[in-house]
Amino acid sequence: MALKELEACYATERAKDYKLADGEGLYLLVRPNGSKLWRFKYRFDGKEKLLSFGAYPDVI
Repeated sequence: MALKELEACYATERAKDYKLADGEGLYLLVRPNGSKLWRFKYRFDGKEKLLSFGAYPDVI
């Protein structure tokens, strides 16, 4: 299920990092300081990789 704009907008900081899944490996990482970062987890050549796209809402 895709992440909705309001869910991303109103995500609040917690004591630890947490993820809001968007699907197919893309997620929004919410940090304790309140920053929100887009990340994509995938596999290449049998190894897990992580790609960062930027901060929300700069990258939508």
